[in-house]
Amino acid sequence: MGLFSQARQYTFARGRKSRLAYFAALMLVGVALTACAPRIETHGSDPDPAKVAEIVPGDYTKQTVKDVLGSPSSVAVFDKNEVWYYITEHTATEAFFKPKVTARTILVIAFDNKGVVRSVKKVGLDQAQNMTPVTRETPTAGNELTLMQQLLGNLGRFEDTGKKKP
Repeated sequence: MGLFSQARQYTFARGRKSRLAYFAALMLVGVALTACAPRIETHGSDPDPAKVAEIVPGDYTKQTVKDVLGSPSSVAVFDKNEVWYYITEHTATEAFFKPKVTARTILVIAFDNKGVVRSVKKVGLDQAQNMTPVTRETPTAGNELTLMQQLLGNLGRFEDTGKKKP
């Protein structure tokens, strides 16, 4: 085997390794880029805007609204005249981070006491308000026991119910 053929084999082997490394690096970059693409999710019912435009206050009843839009996401409980809510939320999740709300739409349909549509209103994310939950705790009567008190507190409290009769 001559010197030229040995050099050629070395160059070919080295070229194959570099192509393999290039391909592996390209695949790694491709996987990394697709992992960063956000995952879009839609929650709730998203009524068709053309169907929402059909609902005219004073003409539609609860049943006709249900036939056109389907069942509402939520119904107001404490309102004397019923209010239906159709809630839609779009979120985007990137990699392992917490999902971010990208859009939220609430369609509010209010009915009068006869069950006829009184008003139709659309509320968006721009009208949302932040709420701070109350962090108070409800006090309970009794003692707060440690783990050891709970484990050892029952020792000696058991009665022997299976006494032998003479």
